[in-house]
Order: sequence, then C-alpha cells, then structure tokens
Amino acid sequence: MKTENTSTMQVVNSGLAKRYAKEKRFRMLGIGAVVISLLFLVILFSSIVGNGYTAFRQSVIVLDIHFDKQILDVSNLRSANYAKLVKDAMSGLFPDVTGRSDKRMLHRLVSSGAAFQLQKMIIKDPSLIGRTVEVRVPADDEVDMFIKGYIPRNVPESERRISDQQMAWIDRLVDSDRLERRFNTTFFTAGDSREPELSGIKGAVTGSFFTLLVTLVLSFPIGVAAAVYLEEFAPVNRWTDFVEVNINNLAAVPSIVFGLLGLAVFLNFFGFPRSAPLVGGMVLTLMTLPTIIIASRASLKSVPPSIREAALGIGASKLQTITHHVLPLAMPGMMTGTIIGMAQALGETAPLLMIGMVAFIVDIPGGITDPATVLPVQIYLWADSPERAFVERTSAAIMILLAFLILMNGTAVLLRRKFERRW
Repeated sequence: MKTENTSTMQVVNSGLAKRYAKEKRFRMLGIGAVVISLLFLVILFSSIVGNGYTAFRQSVIVLDIHFDKQILDVSNLRSANYAKLVKDAMSGLFPDVTGRSDKRMLHRLVSSGAAFQLQKMIIKDPSLIGRTVEVRVPADDEVDMFIKGYIPRNVPESERRISDQQMAWIDRLVDSDRLERRFNTTFFTAGDSREPELSGIKGAVTGSFFTLLVTLVLSFPIGVAAAVYLEEFAPVNRWTDFVEVNINNLAAVPSIVFGLLGLAVFLNFFGFPRSAPLVGGMVLTLMTLPTIIIASRASLKSVPPSIREAALGIGASKLQTITHHVLPLAMPGMMTGTIIGMAQALGETAPLLMIGMVAFIVDIPGGITDPATVLPVQIYLWADSPERAFVERTSAAIMILLAFLILMNGTAVLLRRKFERRW
C-alpha cells in the first residue's frame, strides 16, 4: 500500500511540474509578445519623431529690403514686382555675382514665397514704401535641407541639388549671421502649397474640425436615439434581431465601402458639393454610427433594472424613466463611445478619398460647404511628394495627428474613470 501511494504521489507531482512548466512558458511568451510590441512601437515613434521634429524649425534669410518707390508706384499694390525687391536685396549682399546664370543660382536660395511676404507687408502698412527694412524671408527648401544636414557636403556635386557655388554662398550667409533657423510658424498658419517651405497644416486641421463637427452633430443624437429605441422600446422579434445583426456587421465593414456609398448617394444622387466637410461628415457619420450605437447600448444595459423599477413604481412613464433616470446614468459611457468613434473618424482616409477630399486645396475653408481636405489626407498627399522637405513635414503632421488621437482617447478614459458608477 505504501508503494502504491508513493507511486501515485510521484505521478501527481510529475504532472504538476509539467503544468507549472507550461504555465511559465506561456507567461514568458506573453511577456515576450508585449515586449516585442512595445519595441516596434518605440521604433515607429522614434522614426516619426526623428524625421519630423526638424519641420518645426525653418531656415530664413535676413535681407535689407528697400521698398523702392519706382517699383511700387503702381495703381494696384498687389501687382507690383515684389520679386525684384528680393533679387535686388540678394544682389546687394553678393555684389561680386555678375553673371546671369550665377544670379539665377543666387536668387534660387530664397523661396518664391518671399515676394508674397513683402506684398502682405506693403498692403498692411503702405508707409513702408521708400524705406529700407530688415526682413526675414524663408529660404528655399533645398537650402533648408542643406542647413539641417539632409544634403551632405562630402558627395560629388552631381549627386546633390545644391551646387558648390551655392554652398559657398550659404556659408557666407551663415558667417555673416544672415541665415538663421527660427520656429516654423508657417507650418501651423498656412494651407497646402507646392513649395515645402510654404506649406502648412492649418487648412487640413480646419477641414478636419468642420468634418468632425458635422459628424458629431449627426452621429451622436442619431446613435443615442437608435440605442435607446433598440434597448428600451423595441419589441423582441425577427425584425429587431435583423437590425441588431446588421449594426454589428456594419462595425466591421471596410471604411472604403462607406466612401463608395457616399459617392453614389450624396454626390451622384443628391448632388452635394464635392470635397466639402459637409459630405465628409455625412460619410463618417455612417461609419461611426455602429460604434456609437453599440457603446450606447452597452451603457444602457449597465444601468441596474432597479432604477427603472423604482421610477416606474412612483408613477413615472416609460419615457420619463428613460430621460430622467436611465439616460443620465448611461451618458458617461455614451460619451466615451462617441469620443472613440470621433477618434476613429479623425484618422480615416479611404472614405474621404472616394468623395474627392484628396484635391489640392490651398485656401483655408471657412465653412462646411467650402472645398477642404483633412489631416490624414494631407499626410497622404505629402507622403507622395518627391521633395525631401515634404518627408519631414509628413512626419510632423503625423505627430500632430497622433497627438490629437492620444488626446481624444485619453479624454475618453478620463471620462469613463470619473463618471463611471459601479453597482
């Protein structure tokens, strides 16, 4: 008998040891998966930040601009030859440059946006005419890339877009404190541009704001109303089961399908304006409604039945019970689901491409019917541009987008923690 008990204990202990070993291996695999995921996340963020942080500083050239009365003596100040003012100032810094081709190379060091900057200065303050003013104008994107080290010196001239002569002029500008790097306000205050040094995200951010505003105004009341009906009023039958199944299925439909639906219905059938936040918001409303409805229904289910029974017991109607007691308790969860849906809509690109929001938009939209683009589409357009300067601006725009997404998701988490009630 003793031998039999000993043998049984040995078998049990052996089995326990194997199970513990498997559990340990499984735990290690889980930890390894988390570590690998975090490693890839660190690599991703490091790559984005490493490529994008330099976009927040821009190279500028300090010029002594003489606002010549003869050049500006025109009936319309907008049509004056401001580019000649810039060229004259650059020639004044380099009087030894006399050849026509050399002058063209010299003038290319300054961005074409310098002329528009001078135009705005004169229109804003005509008293500058006849005076000489020190002005900081944007340098060309190639000069900016060279200053930031993206164009190396130690390669043959044929393999870089800055010539040896231009490198010498840039060095002279740096030595004379005529070439500086300043905070790139243009990146936050300008719309899109073909020139990297003149491009900004204000137009895209404004378009995203109007698009999300339309999405919120439409999706939140419709989603909450649908959830309340399905959870509190709808009878249990085949029709409601069919609706619930399709709502759950729509949450998994690829977003580009909603873009095709918006193209067919809102643009082709109803004739709404193309590339407008109004249409973009309506398309994103269709995409976010399943998320809001599912989250709202889950919030309604979390309210204990005793709340409803107590309200009905003191004579409240079904509608009064829902509006005065159930909805206030379920609203934090509904708001959390709505914010998550808005964050999902903010990062969408595919459905908006289908309705024409991929257009090149320079002007800042002033309303929901003006042509506009959104930040993810702006990133898509810049990523397809060949200029090296657009690479850093693409990464910088991704950083801004990620900051918005983190802020929105963090707000959802804070709302849930602050207002969530455990029953």
